[in-house]
Order: sequence, then C-alpha cells, then structure tokens
Amino acid sequence: MPKIDNLLAILWMLRSGGKVTAKQISEKLELNIRTVYRYIDTLSTSGVPIVSEPGHNGGYTILSNFIEAPLFFDSEEQTSLIHAAIFAEEAGYYGGEALERAISKLSKYSNQEQETKINHHLTSLEVLNRLNSLPTEPFLKELEQAVADEYSVKILYHKSGEKQLNYRLIDPYRIIYWNNKWYVIGYCHLRNDIRSFRVNRMESLMLTENKFNRPADFSARDFFIKSILPTTEDKEEIISLVINGDKSVLTDICQHWFLGHYLQERTSNQAVFLIEKDMLHSYVPYLLLPYNKSIKVIEPISLKTRLVEVLSELITFHQV
Repeated sequence: MPKIDNLLAILWMLRSGGKVTAKQISEKLELNIRTVYRYIDTLSTSGVPIVSEPGHNGGYTILSNFIEAPLFFDSEEQTSLIHAAIFAEEAGYYGGEALERAISKLSKYSNQEQETKINHHLTSLEVLNRLNSLPTEPFLKELEQAVADEYSVKILYHKSGEKQLNYRLIDPYRIIYWNNKWYVIGYCHLRNDIRSFRVNRMESLMLTENKFNRPADFSARDFFIKSILPTTEDKEEIISLVINGDKSVLTDICQHWFLGHYLQERTSNQAVFLIEKDMLHSYVPYLLLPYNKSIKVIEPISLKTRLVEVLSELITFHQV
C-alpha cells in the first residue's frame, strides 16, 4: 500500500475517537511497528494534533476539534480554490507560490479521476487583464503582515508629480486592489492624516516596532472611493440626471465606480442620479458617450447640449 494510503488509514483510525496503540495500527495495516512510529511523526509534523500517552494503557488519540473539522475539500470547494488562484495570479497577488503549492497538494493527494477533474478546472477559466503582464508588488507580503499585526512601517515614497523621494511613517490600516493597482490605506505621521499610498511607488519598506490601534469604525473602501471622486468648489447646486436605456446597459452604468456613487433611483429602463452641476458637465459627457445609442439622456437639457458640444469638438479635432 502506498505511503499516502497508509497515512490516511492511520488518520481514519485516529478519527474514530478512541485510543489506538501502535501495535493495533501495525496489526491492522500489516506494517512494521517502526514504520508506524515514522508515520505518526509525519502526521504530527504536518499539523495533525496527535496526543501520545505512554504506559500500559497508553496509545494515540487526536484532539476532538480536529475530529470535527472536514479532512477533504469537495469538488465545488476544489474548483473555487483553483479559480481563486487564477484571479489572484492576474492581480499580482504576493502569495502566488503558496497558492501553487496548495493546488499541487490537491492534485497530489487525489485519485486519478479527481486529478483529471482538477486539471480540467485549471484550464477551464482564463482571466484576461488589459495589461500584458502584471508584476507582483515586492512589498505586499510585508505590508499585509504589518496590517494584520498592527505595526507601523517606514517607507521611502515617490509621490506622483514629484521627483524627490520622501520617507513616511505610516500605520497601515488596509490594503486595497483597485483598477489593476495595489494601495495601502493608513495614517501618515508626516501629514497627521489618513492617506492612500500606491505600493508600486514605494522604493523601500521597513517594519518598525511601533504598535498602533486601527480605528474600529474605519472603512478603507469608503475612504478610498471618496478620495478618487472628483471635487468641485460648489456642491450646493445638485442636478438630477435621468437616463433611459436597455436594462443591461443601465446596470453597467449604475455599477460604474463614479456614477454608481450618485445613483438615487433605478427601474428596469431608467436610472436617476443626483450630481453636482459642475461635475455633471465636466465629467459625465465623457463617461456616457461610449454607450452611443444604447442610452438616452432625458434630463437635464443642459447635459444634452453639452454632449453635442463635446461631439462637435471631437469632429472638429479629427477633421483638421
């Protein structure tokens, strides 16, 4: 019997809940008792919580909380893990090698039929990224550990539009992946405020011994979305934007990272947004034009006029 089969057989015997001796295992599986000891050591090294009791009435038992835990992933769970690994690889996730080892274990400890299914699932899904290659950010692993352990980090940072590098001491609250880029959101001791930092602009990172307490009610998602939304000087003049269109197209518009923030009402063929006037005329035309004739602006009239102006400007530009 192969080694893996013997290990699983011993594990099943231990899972029975009773005390099992090395001699009983040896007789049941027809193994040399020294081989049994080696297999017990292998299981213990792999993380199985085996308790050994010496003496006349001794033997091996396994902790009850492990008995209640499932030993194997079902087919649906295996497929989900495989596909999650594919998405993570495309995102430049730092734990790619660990995911590959996990998928390798699924194949290694499966029978021929299961292994064939796993290989099929590995090739059944492909994630297309608009970038040809997305390198793994070198500091993601250290940042994630700092976030989890709540330790401040010192970074050498290159801010957009500035040539000079600056050292920053930050308390990393969360890591965010958005628009093919990784960000860390945290408290900046230099600015005395919460800021976001692009990971690919970090030239160096050093973990400090400073501990911090993350605000319990802090939402990195809300902070980040608010920070990337355009700002206007006059936010008092709010205008209702009403768009009619095909259901699937409206769904796409309502889920847009910018327009979705201002969505107020939605029916099967109409969506209503409340947006500041300046923002409506400055940004929205360029977001709606790619949808061509699949949508129609009902109001305001001023936006319809602005759409015509933008189109006219484009026509004039390309005619020159």
